[in-house]
Amino acid sequence: MTKKYELIVFDWDGTLMDSEARIVTCIQRAALDVRLPVPSQAAASNIIGLGLLEAVQRLFPTVDDREVDRLAEAYRTHWLGDAVEPAVMFAGARQLIEGLHGAGHLLAVATGKSRRGLDKALADSGLGDWFHATRCADETFSKPHPQMLEEILCDLDTSPRTAVVVGDTEYDMQMAASAGVDAIGMAHGVHAPERLVAAGALQCFDDLSALSDWLLAPALDPQAGENRK
Repeated sequence: MTKKYELIVFDWDGTLMDSEARIVTCIQRAALDVRLPVPSQAAASNIIGLGLLEAVQRLFPTVDDREVDRLAEAYRTHWLGDAVEPAVMFAGARQLIEGLHGAGHLLAVATGKSRRGLDKALADSGLGDWFHATRCADETFSKPHPQMLEEILCDLDTSPRTAVVVGDTEYDMQMAASAGVDAIGMAHGVHAPERLVAAGALQCFDDLSALSDWLLAPALDPQAGENRK
């Protein structure tokens, strides 16, 4: 059952960009740099979606603030460098964003990335011009706190009832629930569909093409969209 949403708020890493391997590698190399235990692939993947400082604190709960800052800086150095295999956009990302924009939706990004990191990703992907608002974890509280989503809603003068969050982690789902916003899960990211549904996802999609079909259904058949509300 498809509902016509005015505003669609996307997570970035794991939702629009296939960046899990790059993030995990950068975390592991940063840990080596500062002589901390190297986290497993599963542990490093699990914190994707959080802000960098929150992610580091969750991975290394016993380290002091100075070590947290050192590891975060080492991570940024690896991420912004070119020694790690680059992340790529998921198949269909450009078509999805351009299609939604053309159908008249407001589009936004709410991400655990830093502002510097998101601006680089938007420029590299060529998608920056399609988004009406963006928020990053170094500008607000990190997910799952709802502040970044609430600020987007305020900036775009949009009711929570007419917005939806699309993300690949339980942190996205929890953020949406706290703000009274619907949430859709992407199963091609880091958290399993069962985990996304348990955290509040209305449903999950395996790829962006399926998501596009679902979101654009009311635009293609406005009467059907009205009947399904």
